Amino acid sequence: MKKAWICFVNAFVKITGLIPELILFHEKVIYQEGAMSRFKIKGPLIIICNHTSLIDFALMLFLFPFRIVRWQAAEVMMNKKVVGALLRGLGCIAVDRTAKDFTFLRESADILEEGGIVGIFPEARLPLPEEERPLEFKPSAAYLALMTGVTVIPVYTNGMYFKNPGKRCRAVIGKPFTAEELSDPSLSEKENIDHVSRAMRDKVIELSLIEKGGSK
Repeated sequence: MKKAWICFVNAFVKITGLIPELILFHEKVIYQEGAMSRFKIKGPLIIICNHTSLIDFALMLFLFPFRIVRWQAAEVMMNKKVVGALLRGLGCIAVDRTAKDFTFLRESADILEEGGIVGIFPEARLPLPEEERPLEFKPSAAYLALMTGVTVIPVYTNGMYFKNPGKRCRAVIGKPFTAEELSDPSLSEKENIDHVSRAMRDKVIELSLIEKGGSK
């Protein structure tokens, strides 16, 4: 019943929100050479994306319209009365950033084992204005990718939502990869997780350069 409810909520939000999304975001989607079509992605996947604002989640919801992406979300958002109910209905995975509780990793792995998609903002928080973007990635995304061995799709968004009318919202979808391709077997487990995490961040930075080189 829970899965059926998540499917229903996702379908309802995507159908009723399609026209507002086209008007408000009007995003341009750019593909890195070798990337999968966002309309044809198959099998278990991890999607990673930089984090520019809380609206990133709304964009991601419509960026992959034909698959349900179970996004990891901060527990502070999940605990909000209205927003939390919506996020739970969409199937989001609660992440408690203040506690050493890694239940979210097990839940994410279970979703992947069932052939689903898990979405992660590896920065784990919004950057402050003076901070370099993207922030350093937290190791949990790399750990999950190494543990499950599933394909990872990197995404970059320029975060231009409802502002700066001279610049259009753009999202870049990158070429898929696996954590194993980025790993270094000569390193210890912890060192390798950190190494893969940095490499995953580099993948997103590479997409940001593609976005900056694109037209308005």
